Amino acid sequence: MTRVFSEKISTRATGRPELEAAVMLVGEIRSSGVVVTLVVHEHKRLSRGIELAILAEELKASDVGLEFLAGELQGSHDPSGIVFTVLAAMSGMEREYIRDRTLEGHESARKRGKTIGGAGVTDDDMLSMALHLRDQEISLRDIAKRLVITTGTKKGQHPSAATVMRMFREHDEKAAAAASA
Repeated sequence: MTRVFSEKISTRATGRPELEAAVMLVGEIRSSGVVVTLVVHEHKRLSRGIELAILAEELKASDVGLEFLAGELQGSHDPSGIVFTVLAAMSGMEREYIRDRTLEGHESARKRGKTIGGAGVTDDDMLSMALHLRDQEISLRDIAKRLVITTGTKKGQHPSAATVMRMFREHDEKAAAAASA
């Protein structure tokens, strides 16, 4: 039996419903006596660092195999082995290194007056509509789905929920500054 779980959530996210469902399913199948192997494209999609080592140990304790199709850990591994542990730790360090370099790059660009994230896609009309929808207690994602970008290369598309959240934050900060002045 093959069951595919797909999740487009960062491995840094604390809630990963597809991963939790996959782990629960392999545990249930294994408890019925069937040999089970959890196959993941690459270890970085499963987890990184100590979280990867802990998850791998939990799977091993349940007698569930773990196999990676690509990356440094390609193949089947014993999670208590030194190679697995070192590579899992290094992947966690790699993720932090990437994050630090990205933040440094953003800060450097800001100091030079560069805009991070491309051209702005919001305008006053979009802000007005978004604020109206927020007052109706509509979720960020649903607000983003109802808004349409009117200019630029993204014309006709919807802004991301992160863009809407940033728009609200900037609006709220301006309103607070004006109220305190």
